[in-house]
Amino acid sequence: MMEFQELRLKPKADQRLRTGHLWVYSNEVDSDLKQFQPGELANLATATGKPLGTVMVNPHHLICGRIFSRASGQPLSHKFIRHRLEAALRLRSQAFDRPYYRLVFGDSDGLPGLVVDRFGATLVVQVSLAGMEQALTEIISALNVVVEPTTIVLKNDGKLRASEGLDSYVRMEQGQLLEGGLVELEENGTRFMAPVLAGQKTGWFYDHRLNRERMSHYARGKRVLDVCSYIGGWGVQAARAGAEQVLCLDTSAFALDLALQNAQLNGLQGKLAILEGDAFAAMKSLRDSGERFDVIILDPPAFIPRRKDYKEGRLAYSRLNQLALRLMSQEGILASASCSMHLSQDDLLDVVRASGRQIDRQVQILEIGHQGPDHPVHPAIAETQYIKSLLARVGPAEF
Repeated sequence: MMEFQELRLKPKADQRLRTGHLWVYSNEVDSDLKQFQPGELANLATATGKPLGTVMVNPHHLICGRIFSRASGQPLSHKFIRHRLEAALRLRSQAFDRPYYRLVFGDSDGLPGLVVDRFGATLVVQVSLAGMEQALTEIISALNVVVEPTTIVLKNDGKLRASEGLDSYVRMEQGQLLEGGLVELEENGTRFMAPVLAGQKTGWFYDHRLNRERMSHYARGKRVLDVCSYIGGWGVQAARAGAEQVLCLDTSAFALDLALQNAQLNGLQGKLAILEGDAFAAMKSLRDSGERFDVIILDPPAFIPRRKDYKEGRLAYSRLNQLALRLMSQEGILASASCSMHLSQDDLLDVVRASGRQIDRQVQILEIGHQGPDHPVHPAIAETQYIKSLLARVGPAEF
């Protein structure tokens, strides 16, 4: 047990933490936060001095402490991190038979501020908290023992780093990538090249794996529109499942070029076309041109990044879903998703319901989706449950 400063709570502030939550808010703390440095480890204690565990501290943040161990005096040592990584790997090895998944999902895997995506022998590491940044040497060492990767990329350019006083950087820690900073992966039997250096987040989004697999059951022989397609995660899988034609729509020419390459990688050249442009404007143009699609996929970026953006963001989801339904064939399939933590599953259901009523279309909910098991939900932390997805059949007012 190491000697750490004590972070003491106000009376009754421990009640939420005793139910399983891991975050300490600055208004719950009785200690002088000015005596702590960003990333410092501290022993958390109740108002009466009873130990609650070890936390990473950020005195300048609303969430001023994050519990990573229920034992006091626990350092972020190689041994401790390796133990958590081994537990995370056991879960993924049970869930998936191929080494392509999110290996570490922050708080849900007992390693707050750490994300690790696995692409076979390549790992992409993202650190967002000062405490984890200070343990980076131990993290890399433990990953090399537990996973034995050939390549490790540090993709430390996330938005949260600024609030932790951390620099933004992307660098090769060890090994090398394919030309263009690409890495190969496989999802649901489909091959992809992902841009881990220049792409969004880690270069790929494993969180919708199960939802993409379910969507593919409805794609055979259909005309598919993949909105906010990125590099074709949904669209290429729809084409591989037998879609007659897929149109990928995105604002990024770089991403769309990779979508075409990913279609070719799977022998689907000619099945997939691309359209560069703003989703809202392009969908209106497609509607005005009389285009119709049998399956429409909506996987936009988070329209509600903060709670105060809820009203405007929900309106954006409504507009997007209404446009999709206006482009839908007589009896089409809508795959509608949200990665906004502040939009609940019930909210998304209501957006789709209201969109149907707005244009006098009948909506039947077929399946409700969720993030995959490599993004486990911490039952006490609502923020870890962020993916919502549904599949719906959309028909005329009377089937």
